[in-house]
Amino acid sequence: MLEKILTRNFGLPRSETIDVYMENGGYQALAKALREHTPEQLIEMVTASGLRGRGGAGFPAGRKWGFMPKGDVEKYVCVNTDEGEPGTFKDRALVEKDPHQIIEGVIIASYAVGAQRAFVYIRGEFFLGVKRWIKAIDDAYAKGFLGQNILGSGYSLDLSVHRGAGAYICGEETALIESLEGKRGEPRKKPPYPASVGLWGKPTLVHNVETLANIPHIVNRGPEWYADIGTPKSTGPKIFCVSGHVRNRDIFELPLGVPLRELLFEHAGGMSSDRRLKAVIPGGASTPMLTADQLDVTLDFESLEAAGTMLGTGAVVVMDEGTCMVDVTRRLMRFFRHESCGRCTPCRTGTTRMSAILERIERGEGQPGDIERLEVLANGLRGVTFCPMGDAAVNPVLSSLKHFRDEFEYHIEHQRCPMAA
Repeated sequence: MLEKILTRNFGLPRSETIDVYMENGGYQALAKALREHTPEQLIEMVTASGLRGRGGAGFPAGRKWGFMPKGDVEKYVCVNTDEGEPGTFKDRALVEKDPHQIIEGVIIASYAVGAQRAFVYIRGEFFLGVKRWIKAIDDAYAKGFLGQNILGSGYSLDLSVHRGAGAYICGEETALIESLEGKRGEPRKKPPYPASVGLWGKPTLVHNVETLANIPHIVNRGPEWYADIGTPKSTGPKIFCVSGHVRNRDIFELPLGVPLRELLFEHAGGMSSDRRLKAVIPGGASTPMLTADQLDVTLDFESLEAAGTMLGTGAVVVMDEGTCMVDVTRRLMRFFRHESCGRCTPCRTGTTRMSAILERIERGEGQPGDIERLEVLANGLRGVTFCPMGDAAVNPVLSSLKHFRDEFEYHIEHQRCPMAA
């Protein structure tokens, strides 16, 4: 049986409480980090572990820590709990079921980069998550894990919770920072990157919830242990969110590099009906789709990139052969059109135009040339928008047209959906 690391406490009664967390070894890594390691040693440890960001980009965490300036400079840490990617619900589960695991990771990361102030930014709709964060932080203060002179080490850290207003774009680190400063949530121009100029102009480390949850285990059990999990370039455990047409729609913690086929048919229980699998979104709405003949791909950063898609957040959405791919693409584009911050013209106008074309095709009013118009618009957005959301928005369109072009052609030619035939 595969060892559970990040989700090991999920089945315990009152798993969100500090007492249960400490009874199961919680905050031992913090004590070890503060008493046995210098900040530089912790950065080296995380670098050696090979941990890569779990928020979608997959950037090496140790390198990100190393970019933070040294010395007596005011620095901040931001915890990204925005989680707005459709199909993704792992961070929400971590916060609701084991928030102290994240807090321990936040304190260790803050100590390593020399920050004495940290902020949690959480999606406004996560009402239970907000309550769990506030309660967990209060309890951590009461036990001496937050505040002044933590565990007698001389190191101090304050942590507080701040709610967003439900904007997808605030999952992007600079838009998150803008929102945290009380401004409209829009991305900043990079460079400079947050590690140089972040929150209120100070160096800032921004990390995803799942990324931080890994830190205590690396400190407790060593970078070599962690690097032995997964693949040589994609190390450690990963929480996969599986939804759609499978029997077991849930989160599954597995080593990076697990075959997609194993995830779907062993852990998620296979298809929920007698219909065959048609398509899979492997890493959230912004990642290109895979087809039924690509099930042997392994779920790690390199293999999915070679297959023409991305690991993203690990949100796996499964669709059976009764699914209309035009309708799927229409729904995804409606989301990206709605969530565009409107700052740059290609994203603001391009998503609106593509959404209108897809709505027209799905209504049975498609016109000759609509497919080509979608391709021109999608390719026109790629690489020219102010932030990565433009590329994210066109991935569903281009991958759907690549794999299921015949369905779009049928909609236009017959003015109806072939799935309704």
